[in-house]
Amino acid sequence: MSAVLLLFSYLIGSIPFGMIVAYCVKRIDIRNYGSGNIGATNVLRVLGRRWGVTVFILDFLKGLIPLAVAKAVGGFPTLVVIMAATAVVCGHNWTIFLKFKGGKGVATSVGAICGLSLSFPFLSLALLAAVIVWILFFFILRYVSVASLASAVAFFVAALCFALPLEIKIFAGLLFVLVVIRHKKNIINLLAKKENRF
Repeated sequence: MSAVLLLFSYLIGSIPFGMIVAYCVKRIDIRNYGSGNIGATNVLRVLGRRWGVTVFILDFLKGLIPLAVAKAVGGFPTLVVIMAATAVVCGHNWTIFLKFKGGKGVATSVGAICGLSLSFPFLSLALLAAVIVWILFFFILRYVSVASLASAVAFFVAALCFALPLEIKIFAGLLFVLVVIRHKKNIINLLAKKENRF
């Protein structure tokens, strides 16, 4: 059952909703527009707020669903549940449907964290801290990338401070690493002062 959960998590995470929505709405490959990313931010820039929010919600839900299923079924060890959360984010970041290229995983990570919060309530406090940091950095600096990186740091630090299992703390650190890896181009652009403000 554990292997099935992990495979399910990766495959649902791999669904490229940004590409699907962009093609259904305007018959375009979103990878050829804007930043070239398949995530909600690029869809919002190219297609508008309505469709950007739609993609965010879909990416959020695909992060939440595997963890909600694991909670409903029950009986999975903590480590397996955390591996499922990691698998769904990796599915979004490196989807099998796009030759292992994908998005940056922020919306899917938030969904996965909410899913984990069903079993670890204190995790929702760490998520709240991350959301507050994201909002502050975004509205002050107007860089989505900086807000995402700062919120990943905040989530990791908050997870370390709260009474959470060691596996959850490691997961929070892993999420931070994944966010940094997927924002490598943004970091380079920020250092070169070429990053676009929102």
